[in-house]
Amino acid sequence: MRRRLAGLLLAGGLCGAVPAAAATVQVEIDGIEPGGGPVRVALCQGGLGEAACARGDEAPASASRVLFTFQGVPTGTYAVAAYQDTNDNGRLDRTGLGLPLEPYGFSGVAGRRARPDFAEAAFGLREPGGSIRVRLARALPRR
Repeated sequence: MRRRLAGLLLAGGLCGAVPAAAATVQVEIDGIEPGGGPVRVALCQGGLGEAACARGDEAPASASRVLFTFQGVPTGTYAVAAYQDTNDNGRLDRTGLGLPLEPYGFSGVAGRRARPDFAEAAFGLREPGGSIRVRLARALPRR
């Protein structure tokens, strides 16, 4: 009985001693249009749809560059999606054909000629963390 109890205590102590792997992600957004609405950024895992981009933040467009910090992020594969909500309506406005009307950008090598792919925007996050830079640009000239 003592051995079993000692084994359980030892196993419990070992499980408690191993912290969950977590990291800090710093996301620098540049290309912000002065006088525009807030900049919104999302940390996405597994895709670039709204459900996969549950962790996000926003900041006023008070400078041409903004730094966001996400702490306690589990290690894994992520992508960053960002846009400047120039009319502050809470969404990325699009044309009838689906082209973005506001400045936007992604991490990685996600292109601007087609709908982005998670694999092209993805990066691996390990402890203690990393930095990502995203440049906002317009798909169409400003109206």
